[in-house]
Amino acid sequence: MSTASNAAAKSSFQAFMNHPAGPRTVFFWAPLMKWCLVAAGLKDLQRPPEKLSLSQNAALALTGAIWVRYSLVITPVNYSLAAVNGFVGATGVMQLYRIWDWRRNNPEAAAAADAAAKEANATPKVK
Repeated sequence: MSTASNAAAKSSFQAFMNHPAGPRTVFFWAPLMKWCLVAAGLKDLQRPPEKLSLSQNAALALTGAIWVRYSLVITPVNYSLAAVNGFVGATGVMQLYRIWDWRRNNPEAAAAADAAAKEANATPKVK
């Protein structure tokens, strides 16, 4: 390797390391760790829709959308954060569709599941 290419490689690496959204900042590590949420959402595709949480997936879909917008207006603009949050939102929307479709096709089972959830969340009466 020539000294010119060594210098270019070294300066590229230094530019990456010292970038405002580089590995020395939270702007690098937060999106990297957030991919775990995407992996969990994709893993949940194997779960039956009646076992999925409506409120959890609604929260994932909404926070994904909100954080995509935020990651594009902050300085420095963080495209990796926008990408991961786009996927978080997409997995949330995908699961919400699965829940909606199951409830639409199984109204009796959905009503029974709602009643069981309501009973489980009821405050116990103290005598």
